[in-house]
Amino acid sequence: MNAAGSKKNWKLQLEDNPRFHISVDCVIFGYEEGRLKVLVMESDIPQYKGKPSLVGTLLQEKQTLREAAKKVLYESTNLEDVYLEQVEAFSAVARHPFGRVLTMAYYSLIIISQYDIKDYTGNQLRWVAISDLKDMAFDHLEIVTKCYSILQKKLRESPIGFNLLPKKFTLQELQGLYEAVLAVNLDKRNFRRKLNSLDILIDVNENQESVAHRPAKLYRFDYDKYHSNQKAGLTFSI
Repeated sequence: MNAAGSKKNWKLQLEDNPRFHISVDCVIFGYEEGRLKVLVMESDIPQYKGKPSLVGTLLQEKQTLREAAKKVLYESTNLEDVYLEQVEAFSAVARHPFGRVLTMAYYSLIIISQYDIKDYTGNQLRWVAISDLKDMAFDHLEIVTKCYSILQKKLRESPIGFNLLPKKFTLQELQGLYEAVLAVNLDKRNFRRKLNSLDILIDVNENQESVAHRPAKLYRFDYDKYHSNQKAGLTFSI
């Protein structure tokens, strides 16, 4: 958990108020080149100097948890209308070296190609493949692991994965996303048969452009059909 300000500002806030503090930490997931990635920054806390850290901030007096999380997202990605879900609180007594800090974890899903790094803090924001995250500042690896497990479960039960793809995509790109997030190899025929049974994709009558191989057909997600299926009691399951 790193505030937008400097380490000195953090310490002043914590020392001025000896009671426990509340923060938010955001696991920002993105998908690119067949890999699920997480947006991290370089920690400037002496105990964790140079280690990757999640983006986050202290909760202010007149601010809700969700408002704080949305503020962190906007300051990091310059995006406002993104998928955001609250996960759970992490409250280990000694989780922060500067004092008693309880943090609420959120995760969000964004399309990396639509994102420009806004490194206002100077803490080297960068994308790292989730498989490459082995050691992080604070308890952030535990937070990432928890958010990742929830993402995997929800991906099988709801169409949140479409938040990681452009509006138009190929079936191969969609399968690649599921394989990357679930860390499994899916049978192409069975995967497409399942998609056909769900009937939630629209053929946009377009093909890929500027590709070296045979252009594949493009599709988009049918939100209206999905919500109609929900009302009818039909479930999404991959």
